[in-house]
Amino acid sequence: MGPARAAGLTTVSTPARPTTPVGHLTVLYDADCPLCVHLRHWLLSQRQLVRLDLVPAGSQQARQLFPALDHASTLREITVIGDRGQVYRAASAWIVCLWALADHRAKAHWLATPAGQPFARITVLAAAKWREALKGPGPDDRSCAGGHCEVPGPPG
Repeated sequence: MGPARAAGLTTVSTPARPTTPVGHLTVLYDADCPLCVHLRHWLLSQRQLVRLDLVPAGSQQARQLFPALDHASTLREITVIGDRGQVYRAASAWIVCLWALADHRAKAHWLATPAGQPFARITVLAAAKWREALKGPGPDDRSCAGGHCEVPGPPG
């Protein structure tokens, strides 16, 4: 079962149906968020069954790859785009990221069920609250100056 079906989602566009539902996923993440950057490094350290390309949200690269996407919204919540036009946001995006990982696919299938979906939503809401607390007071300048977002190196 592919990630779109497992997460109860439909695709934005569906070209001719190949035998593999997803060849690779592009994860748009907030490069200015320490939690997001930490999770980026964690995702890259995992064994992937489906290739994950991690691209800073709002960056020139993201805008070139996905010109029709609402890039302002990708800075507010994690967005994952499948190579066949699927778009996943919020809890569904986290589920599809886990689905792409060898050691977490079974957990992703469970999180996509009616029993698991509340846990996925709670996790995403908790992460959003943590992100908000880290951001602190002040203007929200997340434009990735000049279309370029710096990505810090791995922790440690």
